[in-house]
Amino acid sequence: MNILFITLADIWTLQERGIYQDLMRTFVASGHCVAVISPTASKTLTHPKAIQEENAIIVKVPSGSIQKTNVFRKTLNTIALDVRIKRAIATELAHLKFDIVLYSTPPVTITQAVRYVQNRDKARTYLLLKDIFPQNAADLGMIRTRGIVGLAHKYFRMKEKELYGLSDYIGCLSPANVTYLLANNPSISTDRVEVCPNSIEPSVHKLSEAERARYRAKYSLPKDRTIFVYGGNIGMPQGVDFIIKCLKANEAQPRAFFLIVGAGTEFSRLQAYFNTATPKHARLITQLEKLEYEALCASCDVGLTFLDHRFTVPNFPSRLLSYMDASMPVLAATDRNTDIGPIIEGGKFGLWCESTKVDDFMHQVEKLCDPALRKHMGQAARQYLEKHYTAQHSYNIIMKHFAGGAPCLPTEPS
Repeated sequence: MNILFITLADIWTLQERGIYQDLMRTFVASGHCVAVISPTASKTLTHPKAIQEENAIIVKVPSGSIQKTNVFRKTLNTIALDVRIKRAIATELAHLKFDIVLYSTPPVTITQAVRYVQNRDKARTYLLLKDIFPQNAADLGMIRTRGIVGLAHKYFRMKEKELYGLSDYIGCLSPANVTYLLANNPSISTDRVEVCPNSIEPSVHKLSEAERARYRAKYSLPKDRTIFVYGGNIGMPQGVDFIIKCLKANEAQPRAFFLIVGAGTEFSRLQAYFNTATPKHARLITQLEKLEYEALCASCDVGLTFLDHRFTVPNFPSRLLSYMDASMPVLAATDRNTDIGPIIEGGKFGLWCESTKVDDFMHQVEKLCDPALRKHMGQAARQYLEKHYTAQHSYNIIMKHFAGGAPCLPTEPS
């Protein structure tokens, strides 16, 4: 069967690690031909570019800035992206007939592209619901819901409903996501919605103690403290105000050290705190190349996840998987609507607190400075990953709905 995957992720090859690359490699390994539509903000690319790989083709589509930029620019470029993707499919993938269209949110505005392939190829559709937009943006005050300025929210909500209507099946990140989606969209039948979580191919290589020590020395991490690491986007969803409060409180903690690695719209606020307060027991590093970050992350002791307390949408960040892959326990500070806390604590691979309560957070930090507890929870994290969050697991969830289809066609024009 031929698979079309549409994503905002900036993918240039399927040989890299990542939740989407790992899933697409699983499709290829299972005998499917895969085409990936992936936008890029690169100013050097002015027209769609097809990159051929074995039994796969990646089409890069110029998009303008749609991530880590201001809301106005992101909105305009996101709306325009639908037409660009549709045009790229029509020109670069005209020689392929697709059986299944997979697509992830964000964005919710790719309805023209999805409908085009549905009508052209009679393709079935599967939505990987990674973000529930625009409500997640409304929760943080990024989009207003009333008055003239609320028109953007109404437009995106309309496109969201349209995308749900086009989708034969919708895979949500967790049970709480399923409950939220059905409660707020009663027109969606329950038999079309299921849990299809973020997933990866678990790594085979484990850092040796010598390698861990080398990375800690390279990044000037203390030998005598438990290293808590946060890696990923640093934006409004992470609740930077709470993170700064925790960093301040940790200066009085005798055993913990915080390492924050990432980039995003709120990175400058964290940088300003570090420049002004010069904390002794924390370090801030700008975004690293993926393999370097994964090695650095694996040399730490506890993985951190932060979500703003204002969220009513139950988010489930994918960065959790890097920690679990490295056999690290997880400390999550989030809103009360996500089910990250119950899942982490139910699986016995981490601890949770609400992202308004600094004292509770520091209490959990103190617990995780215990090496025996970390070892037990770290082993449980890796076991939980291998049981629930592998790319093969997600592939099986998706493909149980589809059978037959057209024969696998060559990915290059004849």
